[in-house]
Amino acid sequence: MRGALIRSTATLRALPWIGPVLVLIAGVVAFPAGYMVWTSTRDLSPYGQDRGPAGLANFRKLFAIEELGSILLHTVVWVIAVVVITLVLSTALAQFLNKQFPGRTAVRLAILVPWAASVVMTTTIFEYMLNPDIGIANRFLVDIGVLDRGFGFTKQAGPAFLVAIGVAVFVSVPFTTYTILAGLQAIPAEIEEAGRVDGAGAWQRYRHLTLPQLRPAIAVATIINIINVFNSLPILQVLTGSIAGFDADTTTTLTFKLIRQNQQVGTAAAMSVLNFVLIIVIIAVYVRLTRSAREEA
Repeated sequence: MRGALIRSTATLRALPWIGPVLVLIAGVVAFPAGYMVWTSTRDLSPYGQDRGPAGLANFRKLFAIEELGSILLHTVVWVIAVVVITLVLSTALAQFLNKQFPGRTAVRLAILVPWAASVVMTTTIFEYMLNPDIGIANRFLVDIGVLDRGFGFTKQAGPAFLVAIGVAVFVSVPFTTYTILAGLQAIPAEIEEAGRVDGAGAWQRYRHLTLPQLRPAIAVATIINIINVFNSLPILQVLTGSIAGFDADTTTTLTFKLIRQNQQVGTAAAMSVLNFVLIIVIIAVYVRLTRSAREEA
């Protein structure tokens, strides 16, 4: 009883300090999420007018979409491919940037450019580069004889989806690299030196000494990348949003197609709720797996 009273008193004392944060979370996260769930149960006109309760009708319409299964598969492939490739490239790049070499500061600053630039602008540049008629990348491939004529990399579902993955990796690498680099620089030099003295090879030192120390940084980078990639509308909208049908769509672009093309605002709201649930489940599973791995180690 006394312990509970002490904890309650400590919580009350901390409330003035954490109160503003709680209000911010309620206003920015809790209220929009609650309003989204409420909207998904309403009968909305194509212009967003609330015509009364709809129950689960919007969800039934959503799951009646024949292409929903393939769209969910696209989403899984999209998230896993971008996050895994980004982590592998960023880990290697962080290792390189952690070494001393001439011009290291300039290289570090150059890596920040894709992160600092607008995602829409970067994606649009790639789209123009790959344009079959005026794109400089297509022209180069034709000039060196790889292609006979310009290829519509962003005009067909399959190639456009692969290009979107490449662009997403390109804009995700800077943040992930710097996150892992910060983790590397926080590792005491004595750990590496102790492994070298004990006769461990470079791979053994990295696997058994460096990598375990990097797990917190990698976990943070992975979670943030999952959230960003899952909700990355600009890249997908620019590169795949104009393609007819749903062959290159993920759940994010489907939401906007339901609003813009089909004018099904209520179904789009239901899709938003499904997206919200999916991202929570994905992050919960990842956190659970990383926690189990840490406990086993």
